[in-house]
Amino acid sequence: MNEKDIQAIKELLASPKKIAIIPHRSPDGDAMGSTLGLYHFLSKMNHQPVVIAPNDFPNFLAWMPASDSVLVYENDRVTTTQILQEAELVFTLDFNALHRTGEMEQVLNKITVPMIMIDHHQLPDTYATFTYSDTTFGSTCEMIYNFIGFLNQKSLIDKTIATCLYTGILTDSGGFRFPKTTGTTHRIVADFIDLGIENTEIPNWLFDNNSYDRLQLLGRALQNMKVIAEHKTSYITLSQKELDEFNYVKGDTEGIVNYGLTIKGIIFAAIFIEHRDENIIKISFRSQGDFDVNQFARNHFNGGGHINAAGGKSNDSMEKTIKKFEELVSKINT
Repeated sequence: MNEKDIQAIKELLASPKKIAIIPHRSPDGDAMGSTLGLYHFLSKMNHQPVVIAPNDFPNFLAWMPASDSVLVYENDRVTTTQILQEAELVFTLDFNALHRTGEMEQVLNKITVPMIMIDHHQLPDTYATFTYSDTTFGSTCEMIYNFIGFLNQKSLIDKTIATCLYTGILTDSGGFRFPKTTGTTHRIVADFIDLGIENTEIPNWLFDNNSYDRLQLLGRALQNMKVIAEHKTSYITLSQKELDEFNYVKGDTEGIVNYGLTIKGIIFAAIFIEHRDENIIKISFRSQGDFDVNQFARNHFNGGGHINAAGGKSNDSMEKTIKKFEELVSKINT
């Protein structure tokens, strides 16, 4: 972010404002961590921030500070639309194209006040007045830490803000295992630990509060796993019937795709999940090394993301979607 933009943003934030903060649809740890971290920071600067999520976030993030204050667009379109229309400034975090907010896009497209994008995904759109986009970062939460530094306000970072930002860094780095985890990432986390975050408890709150049904669903997913050894690929399918059988709730399938990459010799993994209410197959892709699942998702499944982690969707049946996937895999050199 250049000095001219930083100065303009400082001037915008110099007086109290009504501010809307928006994560992407189906927000994950980084989306919620960055929006809530910014929410607490702006509150300390005497602004009136509101986090508006396009749809519900997973239960395993409900412990986060002020998560109970998050408004959900799909649950109350009238109130959230009015707040967006009355906002004097809008932040969009952890996404770079307005269609990633689902039906909220139609409201955001009509906003005329300044918008600030902070995001680490590839190929950002040009809707924002100010754009802080950098694909070298492993999480938007790490970028929020830098953004606060750009404003010369790091002294305002307290345990609450640090807890939110740590959550996003932890989840989007795969527990500090992904390639974009740097020495700087660890130094930031060290600062957070010095501020008193519950760094030994947060992973438990995120990953170890499983329901019996979720573990049964994981077992079924692993039973459904297929391996295409000659192309170093694995994939998992979950039907709507299977989701219903194990009383699926949002967040229950989080992280399951990563199991495919734990198989020796596998560098490309996918999971295909049927959602009849939306009439789509939701897809997550993961890879190791140089295989670019972002480009694969963009080219074939109306999606995108990062080189080693991306998402997509299919409007075909599960059978047709898997057939297409297997044909594509047979043609790529992994």
